[in-house]
Amino acid sequence: IYPESFVARVREAFAGAPGVSIEVLDEAAMRKLGMGTLVGVGQGSPRGSRLLAVRYRGAGTSDAPIAFVGKGITFDSGGISLKPGNGMWNMKGDMSGAASVVGAALSLAKSRAPVHVVAVAALAENMPDGNAQRPGDVTRTMSGKTIEMLNADAEGRLVLADANEYVAATYKPRAIVNIATLTGSIVGALDDQYAGLFARDEKLAEALLAAGVTSGEELWRMPLHKNYAEKLKSDIADIRNIAPSQGPGASLGAHAIGFFVDEATPWAHLDIAGVNQADKATPLVPKGMTGFGVRLLDQLARGGE
Repeated sequence: IYPESFVARVREAFAGAPGVSIEVLDEAAMRKLGMGTLVGVGQGSPRGSRLLAVRYRGAGTSDAPIAFVGKGITFDSGGISLKPGNGMWNMKGDMSGAASVVGAALSLAKSRAPVHVVAVAALAENMPDGNAQRPGDVTRTMSGKTIEMLNADAEGRLVLADANEYVAATYKPRAIVNIATLTGSIVGALDDQYAGLFARDEKLAEALLAAGVTSGEELWRMPLHKNYAEKLKSDIADIRNIAPSQGPGASLGAHAIGFFVDEATPWAHLDIAGVNQADKATPLVPKGMTGFGVRLLDQLARGGE
């Protein structure tokens, strides 16, 4: 699957669902809006990037939506910062966050839940090519913020930067929740038992933790210390996408994403790199891709935040 076919499957899945509207931006539209970070990640692939927004407004709802924004790297080679070959085949699952936000919206729409949500999928294929972005390049988001891209394999935070800014400007959500297979660091910390939760808003964090317990998709709160953000400072841009000196990788990734969400907006980020696939089937989860986040986000939307 790739960005355009992801969009086609979503249109098919939502056909006839009440209260649903679907918006799709192609590369030309994103370039016109100045979304350089999302387009930049996909520019090494002949398959164009897309931004997909599925809005579901349940009957009788009048409040602002809650936004679920997912990383949709339909295949992640690492780009110019090429990944090792061993295990690269699993990178077809790097779109898990995008799949889960759309799946949650589909669950809510099909069951006609009385909620208002917008699910955004930031879709790109990250490939090495003569036209791919290079480590050291500076890219610009639609708001004009700049990122010094030091590692092309830290691309999830790049596509989410533009997606977060777009959903905030276009849909004025009351809260934003990101979900992404973002870092290997979270796997080392939590393995396959929990997704990592990073949040600036305590009420939203508590609601997510409670939804995790209820849904069986459990989260573990991780730190967003201000000193970690210092490691992402750049001499030539507003922020770098990695810290060359290493550090707490999952927290650094969260800080990089949160930089593109206004401090006044309740925001949380779920790192699902350890829980997006399963080696064996269980009563609720098949072997392979787990769909982690669908039940969790469905529960969050129904329970309020």
